[in-house]
Amino acid sequence: MTDHMHNDYRSGRNEDVRFERRDLSSKAILGFLLTLAVLLAIVYFIVLGTFRFGDWYEKTHQTAQSPMAEPAEADTRDMNPAIVAARIDKNFSQPRLETNERIEINDFRLEEEQKLNSYGQSDQPGGALRIPIDRAMDLIAQRGLNTTPKTGTVPESVTNTIYAAAARADQGGQNSLPPANKPTKATNAKGKK
Repeated sequence: MTDHMHNDYRSGRNEDVRFERRDLSSKAILGFLLTLAVLLAIVYFIVLGTFRFGDWYEKTHQTAQSPMAEPAEADTRDMNPAIVAARIDKNFSQPRLETNERIEINDFRLEEEQKLNSYGQSDQPGGALRIPIDRAMDLIAQRGLNTTPKTGTVPESVTNTIYAAAARADQGGQNSLPPANKPTKATNAKGKK
């Protein structure tokens, strides 16, 4: 028995390991790929022929143009930006929708950036002056922001406005502000029932 096993080992054969005859061969795979390529080429030419036939049919069966209308160009599908812009200017009145959003927003941003970084005046005569934003930030850094009211002044609030209106009504319409945090006659009258 060992001689039999020994001979099988030397010959490289093992009866338990066999070649699967039902697997695809390389010829079958190559044949499939070639058939697929030929079918794709046929479909491509069928679709191309269909589009060309449709284009020819549309050109030959167009209705007659009105004699009042200007003659149209032969091909209106040209996407050259200069030609498209000329057609838009010729055929559409103002205001028009955006024709190229990216370019137009870039122009808008550039204009805004120039306003932020230049001196100028608003469009209205006697309007506000404009300084570059870097200069404005330097001025704020030097001078600081007035975040707290000056001492001795009362910040405007709804309550103080009501107190002032009540005081003016009590004094016959004179423009005087009540002292801060001091109730007026109107609040004293409310407090006493």
